[in-house]
Amino acid sequence: MGPTRPATLVVAGLAAAALAWLVISNVYYRAFPDLPWLPTVTILGLAVLEGYAAVNTRARIDRRPGREPVEPLTVARFVVLAKASSLAASIFAGFYGGIAAWLLIEPTKAASDDLPAAVGGLVASLALVGAALWLERSCRVPKRPDEEQQADESRE
Repeated sequence: MGPTRPATLVVAGLAAAALAWLVISNVYYRAFPDLPWLPTVTILGLAVLEGYAAVNTRARIDRRPGREPVEPLTVARFVVLAKASSLAASIFAGFYGGIAAWLLIEPTKAASDDLPAAVGGLVASLALVGAALWLERSCRVPKRPDEEQQADESRE
């Protein structure tokens, strides 16, 4: 399993944005209920939790004083969580971005009322993408000093 590729996240986000734009522009907008704030709060909560997990996991992998060593299976689970979260969050970011872009050009009062929830969802989704990528990076095993020295010697 390799690290998450940013291009994958960008393509998923752009595809979701295009789909959201098509759905909202082809289906009568007034048939939709108001955009709720609960998904935004939930996504933001996940971003905070994954950010905390990233800080805690990095400290435990580095074996900082006062921290217990982390179990390898826990790190593997965090990596899977981070990879899944980053992809899902990029899809949500694209969806909210597509809706927000459409709401910006729609001149109705209902659209202007839904715009803050769409922008909030976009920001929360981007925060989750960042936290998930941070968690994934925090789960990397640091190189040992002898490995770094061998790598430097092989370059010379």
